[in-house]
Amino acid sequence: MPTPVIQRREIPSSLFGPLAEFQGDSSCESALQSQLTEHGYCLLRGTLDQDEVLAARREVFERLESTGEIRSPCEDGIATGESRRSELYPDANGFWQSVSEGPLLRAVTHGRRTHDLMTSVFGESARAHDMLYLRPTPAGRSTKLHYDFPFFAGRSRRIHTVWIPFGDVPLSDGPLVIIENSHRFTDLIEPIRDHDYKQDRSNDAVQKAAYETPNAVHPIDLARERGVRLLSTEFRAGDLMIFGGFTLHGSLDNISPISRVRLSCDVRFQPAADPHDDDRYFGPSPRGSKGGGYGDMRAATFDPGE
Repeated sequence: MPTPVIQRREIPSSLFGPLAEFQGDSSCESALQSQLTEHGYCLLRGTLDQDEVLAARREVFERLESTGEIRSPCEDGIATGESRRSELYPDANGFWQSVSEGPLLRAVTHGRRTHDLMTSVFGESARAHDMLYLRPTPAGRSTKLHYDFPFFAGRSRRIHTVWIPFGDVPLSDGPLVIIENSHRFTDLIEPIRDHDYKQDRSNDAVQKAAYETPNAVHPIDLARERGVRLLSTEFRAGDLMIFGGFTLHGSLDNISPISRVRLSCDVRFQPAADPHDDDRYFGPSPRGSKGGGYGDMRAATFDPGE
């Protein structure tokens, strides 16, 4: 097994650890909340229907195979390094929204199993955001560390992220990484909690709050300075992760030796009783934090040279 890599540096074994797996009853609010309070996240193994997850994977990769980006058989998720997407679909927003609203994908992200689980987390009826963030991450890419709260502040304060891998994701393919105990880093959390997002929730303000301080030093140096570890695991189809807005996370680098694309998505849930009038994330054409809808997502365009 290759040594996990984050932002082009191998992680020392002393600074890397496994995610804690939830062992309780997934319908029990107190058990789920206890896990979230203790760790800042909740990893549930095999809670989704594996066949449905793999069908959604195939649905997405079939679309990317049609643009020349994924080799056949598409379910293997092997990148070609090429693309005809801009030629075939000049409307990046329209194309990526259509991929992100695929019925098999939505059956997983917005389906009964996920909804019931999040209802258990909240102890009351849950509602998913209409907008989801689908991420086909090729080799050589990663996601920097960030807190989610700034992106969704200003309405509900109880928003949680559900991270779903669509297929097995070994450490080499760049899965989710959590900074241990980061939900207790009050020096990082208080400034982003206290910002008045109703007065200023511009994309620049949101991006700065979410990313700037956590990335002032390399993640390995951050972990060493704070006496914590970078936590991840090898995910399997059917697994999912839940975490709140104040858990610092990102991804390992995708260093797949066979150019396999890591396919995952983030879908946000909140109690159904909380306000859901934020047109950035709700409605038939959500505009996202930057204002350009699905077209603003990194996955909405393809550039092998990035």
